[in-house]
Amino acid sequence: MIQQSPLCALLTADTPLIDVRAPVEFQQGAMPGARNLPLMFDEERAAVGTCYKRQGPEAALALGHKLVSGETRARRIGEWIAACQQAPQGYLCCARGGQRSHIVQHWLREHGVEYPLIPGGYKALRQAAMQATEELVQHPIVLVGGCTGNNKTHLVREHACGVDLEGLAHHRGSSFGRTLQAQHKQATFENHLAVALLKKARPSVRWVLEDEGQTIGANHLPECLRARMAQSPIVVVEDPFELRLERLREEYFLRMHREFTQAFGEEQGWQEYREYLHHGLFAIRRRLGLERFAQLTSRLEAALVSQHASGNTDAHFSWLVPLLEEYYDPMYRYQLEKKAEKIVFRGTGMEVRRWLGEE
Repeated sequence: MIQQSPLCALLTADTPLIDVRAPVEFQQGAMPGARNLPLMFDEERAAVGTCYKRQGPEAALALGHKLVSGETRARRIGEWIAACQQAPQGYLCCARGGQRSHIVQHWLREHGVEYPLIPGGYKALRQAAMQATEELVQHPIVLVGGCTGNNKTHLVREHACGVDLEGLAHHRGSSFGRTLQAQHKQATFENHLAVALLKKARPSVRWVLEDEGQTIGANHLPECLRARMAQSPIVVVEDPFELRLERLREEYFLRMHREFTQAFGEEQGWQEYREYLHHGLFAIRRRLGLERFAQLTSRLEAALVSQHASGNTDAHFSWLVPLLEEYYDPMYRYQLEKKAEKIVFRGTGMEVRRWLGEE
């Protein structure tokens, strides 16, 4: 089983990785726990790559050593040594476990530091992660569904076999789903998902996931997981509408305002929060119809004026309630009707929690 491989064991243990690839490579895909301390930065790597194509490997290697020499080399070695001291149980990692990680390992050894590297590099780790996901999603899955505000994400998070896909994606899955954490690139999202599955894997596991679409913000679910979710039973949370409104007040109006303020300060934080709400409504303007969109936008702006003046968020319900009743709830119920044969239980959040615990 791939999830029992040495590479998966390293990922499960949150093993620190000193990733010596160029920043552009790291940004396109990285493992949890990896720290990017490049042997060559993007411009240096590009120059070496061009040299390789025009003059061959020996000339490229010579250019690389020339570019990373003297004070530049000494500074980077110092950074690697410091990182090794901070993470003595870690590993070096480059793209394929080739020249770059071996060069860094050799230079560290010259300074009295022995540090292992990942055979096969990031490519091997990535392959192990993808294979682990393909294997692990074959275990039974139960999906938690329900209209927005039903606390589905919290139910998933608190379950021993729950995997929070929205948390991994840094997005709540709706037009208002943005968080202050930037979304990962697709490969990095998939790597984080694999590690989350590996950490909770056991022979009798039954995954508990939120009922998601194919995409969560800019990230899309791996095809193997999406296909399994399409076949899985669904439990539906149906809490009272008033309770849902209070949860949405806390999540979107109080907490998001607080987080924007903490991140940007009072004045800019308020402008960022205001833009966040307006953008969420603007994103669905065509589905609402332009006349209804204009009406709800006017109510949103009035609610923001009220909140800014008094701190009271009640006025937001003047646009949120019709948005739920006319758009979000009908849309989700329509989607759920198409999956009616897969619904195995309906109840309040407490009843669903009990059902999940007993099954």
